[in-house]
Amino acid sequence: MGILEVKDVNKHFGGLHALRDVNLSIREGSIHAIIGPNGAGKSTLLNVLVGKLVPDTGSVMFDGQSVLGRKPHEINQMGISRVFQTPEIFGDLTVMENVLIPCFARRDGAFRLHAFETVETEAELIEQAERALVDVNMADKRHHHAASLSRGDKRRLEMAMCLVQKPRLLLLDEPTAGMARANTNRTIDLLRDIHARRDITMVIIEHDMHVVFSLAQRITVLAQGTPLVEDTPENIKGHPKVQEAYLGEAH
Repeated sequence: MGILEVKDVNKHFGGLHALRDVNLSIREGSIHAIIGPNGAGKSTLLNVLVGKLVPDTGSVMFDGQSVLGRKPHEINQMGISRVFQTPEIFGDLTVMENVLIPCFARRDGAFRLHAFETVETEAELIEQAERALVDVNMADKRHHHAASLSRGDKRRLEMAMCLVQKPRLLLLDEPTAGMARANTNRTIDLLRDIHARRDITMVIIEHDMHVVFSLAQRITVLAQGTPLVEDTPENIKGHPKVQEAYLGEAH
């Protein structure tokens, strides 16, 4: 049993069968990639995983609890965070202020991180935010305005905004989209380091096979809304159906 279990999920949009009998099990502490061509159903599946879309049939369970029909803040409280393909940050605020935003909820006079931990003082809250910035190598930019950041730094800032909530599952939607190869490699190293430091489960949707094969321990390939194959990167590379239909030569 994985920390995230998807069972018999189907989703239609009018006459389009976007997801067909999808079954997926994500092992806790793993890095799992979901790949496939445009229109394969990757984004639809991701939106189902975070509760944004409710499937027509099937279930999605995170640590034994259903995510279906829950509001975004409830998903965060369960321990699930998502990094979007286009960073969702506040440009007129500083880097530190952006990281603190997810922590501002109060209850009974105490600051409460959305996931599992109550913070009694503002100093403790700042300490958690500082740690998140250290984890994404942005501590030296804490006072910079977010609008002035490069695309890559904005991605890292959004990761920090997720990490400060101490998620158990981090969903990343094409975290290297639009990056030059040097920045892509830095992002690979960063994600590998975050995974090691925090022992966090990651699900990555990505088109760049260099990223997928550098990071993933398991890969699921979608085709027309249906999982074609799930296996290790080594076996995916050599799978004739996958090579012919989706990947070509792995780089």
